[in-house]
Amino acid sequence: MKEKTIGSYQLEICSNSVASAIQAEKGGATRIEFCQNLENGGTTPSFGQLKLVRELVHIGIHVLIRPRGGDFLYTEEEMLEMIADIELCKELGMDGVVLGVLNADGTVDKVNTKRLVDAARPMHVTFHRAFDRVKDPFGALEDIIALGIDRILTSGLRNSALSGAPLLKQLIEQAAGRIVIMPGAGVDASNITTILAETGAIAIHSSAKESQSSKMRFSQDQVKGMDEAQWMSSKEKVHQMVDLLKSL
Repeated sequence: MKEKTIGSYQLEICSNSVASAIQAEKGGATRIEFCQNLENGGTTPSFGQLKLVRELVHIGIHVLIRPRGGDFLYTEEEMLEMIADIELCKELGMDGVVLGVLNADGTVDKVNTKRLVDAARPMHVTFHRAFDRVKDPFGALEDIIALGIDRILTSGLRNSALSGAPLLKQLIEQAAGRIVIMPGAGVDASNITTILAETGAIAIHSSAKESQSSKMRFSQDQVKGMDEAQWMSSKEKVHQMVDLLKSL
């Protein structure tokens, strides 16, 4: 699928459910990073979610390949699980996958990342925010480029892309068009244009999320939990960012 743009920019929305992905598309997003369990940083969606989102959403869908929360140092069993999930995404006609593997010393695990990239092709491949846990971002950038990966999602090794803007600018300059550096983390309508201006990025990532309380009328007060608020992509928040991008 040829990815749409908003002027010169791409706006990727991280959506944690089929309903969120539909809202993101309605808001004008150019593509979806599709995951579940956003409260824990995101994990790979279920088969049912993947099948349904491909049927109902008509912009690019890039699936997060992450078997669990926590770090990005994976066992062989977890590697095999990720390869199986990638193969399923390919069978279902997804546009891309979002992945990344690190070594214990904070370097990119080139051997295992290549296994995932090889399994993914010809789909598009993004190296996810495992990048923000590396020891040397400039060396990691070259390793990821050498692996033939298409894009890196990163906050510039900070808790937000706005805070990481100086490093993001350096990474984009070093990449020199060889790979897309996509800022993400804490991006919203209040800062999206500033981040783009300060970094020179052409693609940006946001969850555009809002909290939705449980709609249950009955509450079992003797049991704790299982009634928590849920995150949902907001069509209105996406649309606000789209309007700002159109004005650039």
